[in-house]
Amino acid sequence: MLRKAFVGVLMVVLAFSAPAFAELENVELGGSIEVYAAYYTEFFESTPTARIPASWLPLRPIGPGGTVSAVRADDNDHGMAFVEQRTRLNFKADFAERVTAFIELDSIDAVWGEDFRSNYVTGGDMRAASVDDVEVYQAYIEADAMCGAPVRLRVGRQEIAFGSGWLVGANPDADPFTGLSFDAVRLTYSGAAYTVDAWWSKLAEMSPIEEDGDIDFYGIYATCTAIEDIEFDAYWMCVRDAVSVQNTRVGLIEEWLEDALGLDDYDVTELHTVGLRSAGARGAWDWEVEGAYQCGEADAVGWLFVPVGRIFGDDGASFDNWAGHCEVGYTFDAAWQPRAYLGAQYYEGEDRRDLSFWEWLNPFDRPEASVSFNRLFSDHEVDCFLCGSALTNFWGLSAGASRTPTEKLELSFALTYQEVVEAFDWPVYVSVGRWRLPVAPFLSFWTTEDDDDLGWQATLTVSYDYTEDLNFEVGWTHFFVGEGLEDGAFIDNNALTFIGGRDDEDADLVYFLAAIAF
Repeated sequence: MLRKAFVGVLMVVLAFSAPAFAELENVELGGSIEVYAAYYTEFFESTPTARIPASWLPLRPIGPGGTVSAVRADDNDHGMAFVEQRTRLNFKADFAERVTAFIELDSIDAVWGEDFRSNYVTGGDMRAASVDDVEVYQAYIEADAMCGAPVRLRVGRQEIAFGSGWLVGANPDADPFTGLSFDAVRLTYSGAAYTVDAWWSKLAEMSPIEEDGDIDFYGIYATCTAIEDIEFDAYWMCVRDAVSVQNTRVGLIEEWLEDALGLDDYDVTELHTVGLRSAGARGAWDWEVEGAYQCGEADAVGWLFVPVGRIFGDDGASFDNWAGHCEVGYTFDAAWQPRAYLGAQYYEGEDRRDLSFWEWLNPFDRPEASVSFNRLFSDHEVDCFLCGSALTNFWGLSAGASRTPTEKLELSFALTYQEVVEAFDWPVYVSVGRWRLPVAPFLSFWTTEDDDDLGWQATLTVSYDYTEDLNFEVGWTHFFVGEGLEDGAFIDNNALTFIGGRDDEDADLVYFLAAIAF
């Protein structure tokens, strides 16, 4: 109801404020090219494989991907090298009455060479074997200062980012390049010392397959700037997922029986996130601190947790998690402008994948899903090996320093440490060389808790601004792999995916980035 009312108000505003014709006043052309090359030593699997066969985990609610892991962390495979490129081209048209149209095209070549047009052996110069290289990344209409008020309306496909992009951002970074834009309506009110944003976006449209089966993302984000150089933010955002999910699709009698027993009965998922943020600078100090709490029905997650050997998932799953991050920096009044910082991150997680003896013995037991803090559409990546923007169920510490010997050159060093919040339980096993053999896998209540130490990472980066528009960056990261990574844990893809190696061999990453914007 709130979503429909919001959209209705916006349509009324448009009807009364849009001019019949808008005169074109200015056209701008812009874009960017980014090329990223990377080499990883033997850390990732050539083909992701299951670390623990499902037959060793009877009755345990493991989740959708089992224990399949893309991480290897030993020296018995190959390193990984690739070059990727992202190319963007945008057009901006300014009209009278402060109306703007913006279109941005986006092409991401995940690996250099995948679109090469010629077969040098046969000389066949054919068309590139690709169908979706160029996408309409953004395309929106914007009306500013509507009706003479400090109100801006933006309708269409657009980037949406709040704060530093901790929960909602545009995913601009490489490895891999993705980018993120929303099909959305966004209304912004800008007062003298505050800004309020309200938006509604469509993540998935299921009509006419389902009458109410869409996925929507909407919310309100407010920023206060009453104190100079300091921001205070408060927000509420909601993902509503009404897509119908079922573990079984059977006949009328079986469906009636499931309803009578309260089985396979999944409701609409509503993920509510509320949070507070402060960021700013005072003298030589700068900081950012942010915290958020999530609640709501999590049936879209619960139905994925079908215990091994059973039929139904958890139709009572719910979100109930906290997360936060902070960073404090200090810039010294000295040559090269050295800056040092300390930071911390915490993402609450659950791992309910183990069983007690009585749960194992009870044939009517209904294990619960493991629901961790959902990273939503985050930009933040706190390390170079593990942390895509959906890593959760972990906590970490970070520290670093940077110096600028010249206006164009910046040197930086960063150190990070990470641990699992809720560790996974392996079946009790004995080690034979590099292999783990379960003692009694059919006794799935008999487990041993994994280590929680994921490891340390040290990163050295050199960034050089060749011109105001062209930047080069090179970096090296060494990963001191912890025993917790060898054991494995559910931390990736919002703690639904297992990351576990075959060993705890250290790893290295070397990368190069060239970027130009115009």
